[in-house]
Amino acid sequence: MVVYLDHAATTPLRDEAREAWIAATGSVGNASSIHGAGQSARRLLEESRERLAAALDCDPVEVVFTSGGTESVNLGITGLYRARRETTGRTAIVSAPAEHHATLDTLGWLHAHEVADIEWAGVDRNARIDVSEWEAAVGGGDAAAATLLAANNEVGTIQPVVAASAACADADVPMHLDAVGAFGHVPVSFRALRAESGAGSAGLVAMSVAAHKLGGPVGVGALVVAREASVEPLLHGGGQQRGLRAGTQDAAGAAAFAVAAELAVAELATEAARIAALRDRLEAGLRERIPELRISASGADRLPGHVHAVFPGAQGDSMLLLLDGAGIAVSTGSACQAGVAEPSHVVRAMGLGEEAARSALRFTLGRTTTDADVDAAIAAVPSAYERARTAGLSSRRVGAPRLG
Repeated sequence: MVVYLDHAATTPLRDEAREAWIAATGSVGNASSIHGAGQSARRLLEESRERLAAALDCDPVEVVFTSGGTESVNLGITGLYRARRETTGRTAIVSAPAEHHATLDTLGWLHAHEVADIEWAGVDRNARIDVSEWEAAVGGGDAAAATLLAANNEVGTIQPVVAASAACADADVPMHLDAVGAFGHVPVSFRALRAESGAGSAGLVAMSVAAHKLGGPVGVGALVVAREASVEPLLHGGGQQRGLRAGTQDAAGAAAFAVAAELAVAELATEAARIAALRDRLEAGLRERIPELRISASGADRLPGHVHAVFPGAQGDSMLLLLDGAGIAVSTGSACQAGVAEPSHVVRAMGLGEEAARSALRFTLGRTTTDADVDAAIAAVPSAYERARTAGLSSRRVGAPRLG
């Protein structure tokens, strides 16, 4: 039996979401068709949009269903940038070097192919953005758009979203928020965040979420797009969803996403407290057995299930494989690098050095995590560490975040 401690990569499908998906696939009909079967599919789709909007605290018309978090991030960043560049002539995008690769690779593509200038706001040793640097970057006069993680996907640090959005609103810069890893785990209200930061057509106007991070199916996501926002679509060929995302809409996936989101939001407070307690016990157990262990961002406001640890002298991917052999599933960082374990760009951005970047492991707990899972990890990690430390660190070179 696998002890699964990689919930930030994907979390187990909820029974209720599976049942909603299966029930929806039992009916035939394209939601864009005019006949009765099509209109039945349309009703299910729009009811699901309303339910997801309630969980996100936004208007149903603002929910644009996508194929997942990566598409949502691409549409949010590229769509905002192109629309604002067209109307203002601005060519810069503001972001931070510790973002998810869905963001970094999108920025790299835009830099290489559309001559976008990337303005970086640095992060501190907790992976939290420097607000003064962010304000200076968005207020420099050439920013067409900005993008920021709601919470860092590797170390779990929750970002100062309201301050970042307010700075963008003051500078008349539209901002995209990557809330893929935060939604369903900490309170996320699109309406409240916009109200707190004074956003209209600038500031927070777009937010990405994904179903599989909270118990929904893989391959379903959404981009919340404010009514006032101007976003240029990436896909063309039908005009669905306010013309922002063409293509036949996945009514079954939307239904499953809505159910999973409702359940995650309803149990958020109790589950966050339970998971945070398990996280703290895991950290304490590992520290007791491995005194030299370093927990990243341990004093920061973090997502409840994240334990990001640096194991001095040991290769992170070696430990990952050793733990996998012992039945413990963890990661060295984001799972979105085509299955390749890479040194953590987040750790490097935090200024912790190349060796730490190669020595990090991420344990992420979730809805199905138990006390027994934590006990198993505490028992298995010290042995894996000793074996990995004996093998030592590799000498391969670590590159900087790509821009092209």
